[in-house]
Amino acid sequence: MFLQNKSSDTLIEIEDLEVLFNPLRNEIEGRIQSGEEEQDPQAFAKQDLTFASGENLPRCWLDPDYRKSAA
Repeated sequence: MFLQNKSSDTLIEIEDLEVLFNPLRNEIEGRIQSGEEEQDPQAFAKQDLTFASGENLPRCWLDPDYRKSAA
């Protein structure tokens, strides 16, 4: 899955989707998509990522208490 970094507009390839969906994890490892050569993985804060369309990630992926604050 590809997500976009909000500050730099670069695409980030996310390989471990379970970590992405886990609201208890604040960071995820991904690879910046730049040029032809594959980049080394690095950590990214999930709050700094959006879908390539610009849409924010679902709150249930970011906030472990999303059900409490929705009530």
